[in-house]
Amino acid sequence: MAPYLSVGPRPLDHFRILFVCTGNICRSPIAERLTRRELDTRLSPRVAGRILVESAGTWGHEGAPMEEHAATVLDEYGADSGGFTGRELLDEHVVEADLVLTATLDHRAQVISMGHEAGLRTFTLKEFTRLVRTIDPSTLPDPRRGADVTERARALVRAAAALRGWLLAATPESDELVDPYGAPIGMFRNCGEEIFHAVDPVVTALTGVPARR
Repeated sequence: MAPYLSVGPRPLDHFRILFVCTGNICRSPIAERLTRRELDTRLSPRVAGRILVESAGTWGHEGAPMEEHAATVLDEYGADSGGFTGRELLDEHVVEADLVLTATLDHRAQVISMGHEAGLRTFTLKEFTRLVRTIDPSTLPDPRRGADVTERARALVRAAAALRGWLLAATPESDELVDPYGAPIGMFRNCGEEIFHAVDPVVTALTGVPARR
């Protein structure tokens, strides 16, 4: 039996985002790489490097490359699709993450069931987007006024967790991303667009820096 991993204080000088889907070859890699691109576009290299972005799968294809259509979609967005290898979700990934964003409610439940006090920092991606849209940015630490970007990110997660029981989705399905695995490229493009529009406001809320249009 693997040793029990307790949640200790996570390093305050970095903030780690973990995306989770099933196989870690379609949805979560797209979300990971789009988020990385948005962070690198909006922040200086020094600041962007303090927000770490990873992904894993509840039934992850360990060591597998990203699905070809997923890589195509990332290339179309100008995001880096190279050098990716799939991972199976492990306890240590959850322990180390400051924010876990999943593709579906089932994935969210699986992460929370692993323990490690993950409940208050685990959301579906679309759920987190829905919640952060309602948070007044002026209530968060502002990096433009000397606050640290990781301080702002942690405050955002706490604020979203506090709202979760009050702001419910229209339907449970509206907080989920449909799995495009095995589908034609068009469905991957639809999934990529859905993920991009969910990631954009999340990165804005995390960093306080809107996208350049």
